[in-house]
Amino acid sequence: MYQEPIFLKPVFQERIWGGSKLQTLFGYAIPNDLTGEAWVISAHKNGPSTILNGPLQGENLAQAWQEHPSLFGKETSDGDFPLLVKILDANDNLSVQVHPNDEYARKVENEPYGKTECWYVLDCEPDSEIIFGHRANTKEEFKRRVDAGEWDDLLINVPVKKGDFFYVPSGTIHAIGKGIVILEIQQSSDITYRVYDYDRKDDAGQTRELHIQSAIDVTNYPHSTTTTQKVEETIDDLVTVQLVKEQYFTVYHWKLAGKVAMPLQTDYLLVSIVNGTGEITVNGHSFPLEKGDNFMLPSKITNYEIEGSLEMIVSHE
Repeated sequence: MYQEPIFLKPVFQERIWGGSKLQTLFGYAIPNDLTGEAWVISAHKNGPSTILNGPLQGENLAQAWQEHPSLFGKETSDGDFPLLVKILDANDNLSVQVHPNDEYARKVENEPYGKTECWYVLDCEPDSEIIFGHRANTKEEFKRRVDAGEWDDLLINVPVKKGDFFYVPSGTIHAIGKGIVILEIQQSSDITYRVYDYDRKDDAGQTRELHIQSAIDVTNYPHSTTTTQKVEETIDDLVTVQLVKEQYFTVYHWKLAGKVAMPLQTDYLLVSIVNGTGEITVNGHSFPLEKGDNFMLPSKITNYEIEGSLEMIVSHE
């Protein structure tokens, strides 16, 4: 089964901070101009991706994980599919938030995974910033500053540019700023604790729920930044840069100008085309690739060849 890539259809999520760049940049048929997220490779219950080709066409990735674990190099489908790939359009500031680790997620939320994530900046407006971390040394100091609304002094702003990469472990206070489009690879979790939302209101005049105590409980004190070492390699006409390799995922940036032939060296590979056009050939069969495509190379594939002018974000467990 599946001696070919498994192409996936995105699931779109409306957000108060969303916009229309998922359509203008990637050609996606978004449902409205408040589309904040495209879950482009997802087996999460809140938005599993639909399979677009092959024997399982019309089923979703969650079903494939449960019913056909061999596609993922597994003998059995133990638990939930661990990864989730998104593209986010921050047409406005996201809330200041934090995510729990696995232990807290299982104990308190009865969910299988916490949420460690990473971001690759696909596009941003001039002078864009993210919030990444806080200046409190202890939980008590953090709570005092939150209660006093000392956001400017408490939160750390970091300027960003296109091509930047950030590793965001669970427990990290963070927020994506207005005007930024990112590709996010994360644990397959939808648990978010908002600590500050700029006092904004929705169309019904309601403020969104905050989760102050949960945020205080799971935040890391003091904040620290985990440095990731980039590892660059050239294979044929492909320049591959390992952006991060850690407990939950390994992520690469691939830039191809020509042709590359490679073996599949992991149980499966998740690929998002973020720029360019080309094609992938498996067992003599070719499939066109263009910006906005997302697919999985299942474990049954031994070798593949990609040709074209392409920029890709690639990940695996």
